[in-house]
Amino acid sequence: MKRRLLQLLVVLILSTAVAAQVDLNAPIPTDPNVRIGKLSNGMTYYIRKNAKPENKVELRLAVNIGSTAEREDQQGLAHFLEHMAFNGTKNFAKNDLVSYLQSIGVRFGADLNAYTSFDETVYMLSIPTEKKELLDKGLLVLSDWASTITLDPEEVQKERGVVLEELRLGKGADQRMRDRYFSKIFRGSIYAERLPIGKKDLLEKFDIKALSDFYEDWYRPEMMAVVVVGALDIDEMEKKIQAGFSGIKAKRKAVKRSEPSVPDHKETLIAVETDKEASVTQAQLLFKRSPERPKSQKDMRRGLVKTFFNGMLNARLDEIRQLPNPPFVFGGAGFGGFVRNKDAYSVFSITDPNSVKNALTVFLDENNRVKQFGFTAPEFERQKQRYFASLENRYKERDKTESWTFADSYVYHFLAGSPAPGIEFQYNYDKAVVPTITLSEINDLAKEAITADNRVIVVTGPEKAGVVYPTQDEILALLKQSETAKLTPYVDNAVEETLVAELPAGAKITEEKADSKFGLTYWTLSNGVKVVLKPTDYQADQILMRSFSPGGLSLVGDDKAYSASYLSQVASESGVKKLSRSQLNKLLSGKRASASISVTEQFEYVNGSSTPQDLETMLQLAYLQFGNVNFDPAAFDSFLSKQKKFLPGLISSPQTFFGKEVGKIMTQNHPRAYTFPPAVEDLDRVKLDDIKAVYADRFGDASDFTFIFVGNFKNDEIKPMIVKYLGNLPSKKRTEAWKDLGIRPPDGKVEKVIRKGVDQKSLVQVTFTGPAKFDRDEARSISALGELLTIKLTEILREEKSGVYGVGAFGSLSKLPYERYSFSVNFPCGPENVESLTSAAIAEIVKIQNGQIDDKDLEKVKEARRVKAKEDVRRNEYWALEISRSLLQSIDLFTLEELEKRINEITKEDLQSVAKKYVKLDERKQFVLLPETGPAPK
Repeated sequence: MKRRLLQLLVVLILSTAVAAQVDLNAPIPTDPNVRIGKLSNGMTYYIRKNAKPENKVELRLAVNIGSTAEREDQQGLAHFLEHMAFNGTKNFAKNDLVSYLQSIGVRFGADLNAYTSFDETVYMLSIPTEKKELLDKGLLVLSDWASTITLDPEEVQKERGVVLEELRLGKGADQRMRDRYFSKIFRGSIYAERLPIGKKDLLEKFDIKALSDFYEDWYRPEMMAVVVVGALDIDEMEKKIQAGFSGIKAKRKAVKRSEPSVPDHKETLIAVETDKEASVTQAQLLFKRSPERPKSQKDMRRGLVKTFFNGMLNARLDEIRQLPNPPFVFGGAGFGGFVRNKDAYSVFSITDPNSVKNALTVFLDENNRVKQFGFTAPEFERQKQRYFASLENRYKERDKTESWTFADSYVYHFLAGSPAPGIEFQYNYDKAVVPTITLSEINDLAKEAITADNRVIVVTGPEKAGVVYPTQDEILALLKQSETAKLTPYVDNAVEETLVAELPAGAKITEEKADSKFGLTYWTLSNGVKVVLKPTDYQADQILMRSFSPGGLSLVGDDKAYSASYLSQVASESGVKKLSRSQLNKLLSGKRASASISVTEQFEYVNGSSTPQDLETMLQLAYLQFGNVNFDPAAFDSFLSKQKKFLPGLISSPQTFFGKEVGKIMTQNHPRAYTFPPAVEDLDRVKLDDIKAVYADRFGDASDFTFIFVGNFKNDEIKPMIVKYLGNLPSKKRTEAWKDLGIRPPDGKVEKVIRKGVDQKSLVQVTFTGPAKFDRDEARSISALGELLTIKLTEILREEKSGVYGVGAFGSLSKLPYERYSFSVNFPCGPENVESLTSAAIAEIVKIQNGQIDDKDLEKVKEARRVKAKEDVRRNEYWALEISRSLLQSIDLFTLEELEKRINEITKEDLQSVAKKYVKLDERKQFVLLPETGPAPK
């Protein structure tokens, strides 16, 4: 006892001394690595030099205005204007902007995008910088967006169709229920009336003057910021920004605008909304609060207090979620933002109609439990350990952080005043301040969380016969009862446990070889386990582990196969040894290490990740995946209970129903092809004993496993740990191979119309597939064909015909489970346009088959691949995946130089050849989703 008191006294003295270094009344500093300035016209700029990824710069244009600034006759036009930024500016006519950016390797969607919300509009552009003039062009694009969007009437008319298709795409049960309950959440606020997507009737007929009014009123220099982060010279970039943006002037006098707000209210507002197509039941509690915008270092400290409160409360909720019959499938709560001028304490859960009241009660009770009894000291200690582990990781990765992370943080620094102190300051500040935070001040937050004022409760779910949701009176009564509920203190189930006891020392490496070309080392251990190592410096604090063994579900008999298909999910809900998942999570607090198992048709896997510091913990967890997963009946019951709450409504979604029906056709209802979602009654076929039996078989022999490690390590340093843990895995030295279960698509042409849903919207899926000898060059070509066709169909179906919001084409050759090809075209559209747009897509395929391929389009595909390849080869994830693919499919790895050579070798003739060989129009499988009412396409 004396020793413990002495330890606490030392901690208190050290904490006080460290805290003395922090002036809580001082303002929050801004990261010195970013240069922030303001031009003479009021425009703000942020510039930061950053090395990752190499040869790339992230550009942002942030406009501090969104849909809440729209007039009645402008609803949806803030978002429409964002679209028009890609359809003509002073220096890029019509669609030349997108075409030019694609020609330099910028991918539409991935590298070029934008969004509009209630309060802001943000444009995002990633530019490769190997050629200096490309960055200059990127800045010119931002300048054009800020000041010279042309709003050509012809382009406006075309874009109406695209935006209307985006609006159509968003229609459905969630939209219908949201439109009703938003009047409660945002009562008395412009937020309830200004959804960014706008209204159909206005979008169809608005006058261009209303659009230009919005542009000229609100795209003002003082309301915009330019953000540039990446491989650049800061002084040089500042001069470019000053030269390129200082001349931008406001187009008209400033319009007076009141800041949008959400009025307070005394009464509790309740919305219970249902829909026949709703797929899940959700119960939400919202306690609106005055906004807290951190300005001083004292505010940062309060933010940490809220972070710890949120973490500990959600840890308790996760324990409840693991009970045999939990009240919710997913759930969370905490303090956070809401809209620009309102914060909230919010609670969210996915449950089932019969558990709504129970879910709400649990959330209220858990908050009141904290209010009455507080969190415990062990909970607080674990939360601090988790927090500091994350902080250490971010600090160690500070020189490996990707530019987009910084760019986005500066956008919100400008828009909402979010702090951007930098990880160096944050690290030292947190180290100094966290020890001064007391458990009592965290517990006090429970008194602020749930209040009688500004309270909104929203329940949404499927409308079905016999399903009854709680009434408003019942919910109000529940709230009243929660105030006097008799609760008991939280009981912590944490245990102290050694993950892995002492292991035999006889394991060794029996074979070793190196591949200097790719920096790979191959080991074979005495139990037969194979290990592949690739040390890298791409991330400072990351090690990835991937492993596989042949067999999978294909070697499981029909009597146990259905149960075994849930093995991975049940294992993820389970702990190890005699520990529950909750106990394991607590034991691992402060560790950044994980390992988990999964099983597919052909393989079983053990995958994980860790920091260099926690590598041994990851290896211990990997060791325990073989024979030591705790398939506890309580965890199994919890899993099945959550599935039965979650799954029944999914098939109500037209898109999910469509996917399931297509899956059944494409597998010819093979008994071993389990399409998603399953029928709820099928869950009764899942037996824990079968899962345990299959697990014991598939993970009872590690001798044919291959483990791959990629990340920041040295082979000699990790060798003893790998030999110790992987070398002692169970070994039966059996030789196995997966079996082909014979799941095949139907032969010949298939055309199927599937009707589901009340909204007038459709999905079109055209698939070409069949057996094919695998060829690496043809695999490259058919994949590139998909990218080329996506570019062309975007131009034709979206830009020319204004018939879709998005379209994609994808091609591949596969070796497993049998050698085959697959090519598909997918797009959503209006039912009235299915026939014409499908015909247009087919016509474009025919053009390619006839050799009508523009050089510039092929170059777009190739340049995008070159840019992506240069980024990929500097990522651990890429090498972990490629090494796995290489070993699984017996295919070669490529260096960057080889990748670039292969990209350069792609010809129009290659794409024409695979289009003719594999995209066989008379054998296509064509599926169309149509609403339940209306004519069928001809």
